Amino acid sequence: MGRYIRHACAFCTLLLAALLANAARVQVVQSGVYDGNPYNRRAEIARYGQPRGDILVGGEPVTGSVDTGEQLRYERTYKNGPLFAPVTGFSSQSYGSTFLEQAGDGVLSGTDPMLSPLPLWKDVTRGASPAGDVVTTLNRAAQEAAYRGLAGRKGAVAAIEPATGRVLALVSSPSYDPGELSGNGEAVASAWARLTHDPEKPMLNRAVRQTYPPGSTFKVVTAAAALDAGVVTDVDARTDSPDPYRLPGTRTRLTNEADDCGDASLRSAFEWSCNTVFAKLGVDVGVKDMLATAEAFGFNDARLRIPFWVARSTFDPRVDQAQLALSSIGQYNTRATPLQMAMVAAAVADRGQLRTPYLVERTTRWNGETVAGSGSHPVRQVMNPSTAERLKELMADVVREGTGTRAAIRGALVGGKTGTAQHGVGNSGVPYAWFVSWAQADDSLEPQVAVAVVVEDASANRGEISGGGDAAPIARDVMRAVLGR
Repeated sequence: MGRYIRHACAFCTLLLAALLANAARVQVVQSGVYDGNPYNRRAEIARYGQPRGDILVGGEPVTGSVDTGEQLRYERTYKNGPLFAPVTGFSSQSYGSTFLEQAGDGVLSGTDPMLSPLPLWKDVTRGASPAGDVVTTLNRAAQEAAYRGLAGRKGAVAAIEPATGRVLALVSSPSYDPGELSGNGEAVASAWARLTHDPEKPMLNRAVRQTYPPGSTFKVVTAAAALDAGVVTDVDARTDSPDPYRLPGTRTRLTNEADDCGDASLRSAFEWSCNTVFAKLGVDVGVKDMLATAEAFGFNDARLRIPFWVARSTFDPRVDQAQLALSSIGQYNTRATPLQMAMVAAAVADRGQLRTPYLVERTTRWNGETVAGSGSHPVRQVMNPSTAERLKELMADVVREGTGTRAAIRGALVGGKTGTAQHGVGNSGVPYAWFVSWAQADDSLEPQVAVAVVVEDASANRGEISGGGDAAPIARDVMRAVLGR
């Protein structure tokens, strides 16, 4: 009898071992298969089982969460959604997430191990901690001024603090309410279809994901290359620049909207945006040095993150002399995001130094304790400090008595550059209006803000009028907001 009991015990032990081995196979070896199974909703239910952390602007949350009482319990909400959409993006139970909602998802969803006092234990248990917050660098007043200035017109604004690289404003227009996409019902699907098929593209972040021909604002880069290369040594000396200028190797003659551009000095040509002078300067500088300067400013860099990715601004290195001439005045294949052109203005303002822009100041736990700071941000010398000082003078002249007078601010030194970029077949489209600038309060030791504005559907259709008339007042209001004027 005892022998049968021993056999039964051994058999039961074998069955138990097989059961444990199969459980280990399912939970360890095949865990990825089950986790990734589209019919397994446990991860999704857990993800929305607690309120999402907040994105903060000026210490105040611009996001929230609402308890729906459904299986996917918490949905995302947004305060002033269209104003901050280019920064927050959306967090949707149906369509995923974008921008800071995506880049900061680990903290905002509570899955980042660093939110736990015991990160290693958190890795083992794979449990969620209370969600943390993402603190942005935005200046609320500047963001509101930019949004108000665009007033629904297609365009974008980017503003940077030159001395640090902090992004102070990032606005795209027209915009949308990301709260419409938060849930998972029919209303969300309808909103998604409407927004994605809207010809105005309200979900396109024009500040960082759209590139435009920068037009005459690129003349800041060309002037920097000419001064650094020694092609121009005296900004007040007359240049050898015929008006009109025949593009090398072609019969095409380049002309100007302004008068008296023939052989104009760099100062005068910059102030009145003479195309002929800058096109010839680009040819005189040469492809190699023009390319090196453009890339020092950030063109052709596909690695920029703020922390979400930024579209690559381009300066074509494979051009003949005629194409180089056009590239040097911001046409041909030269393209830039508004953020890139704000970086150009920031480098001029900060003695030729360019700091990598960033949008997140720090991340925190639910109780406000800092998890991670913004970290170190690389700085590079884009141009000689003496070149930057001369460009500051030239940009200040533009605002004082040139094409950018509408950007002037009482009690501050303002420098700027207008631009009107042709586009469309045969340049038939209404030109894009550009303005890049920086501002320094009279009682400040250094410029506090650099701004780039582009308006796609500007009211003017020729010359520099559009940049100075449509974009400059928007930049002025953003700079005023930062300066507290």
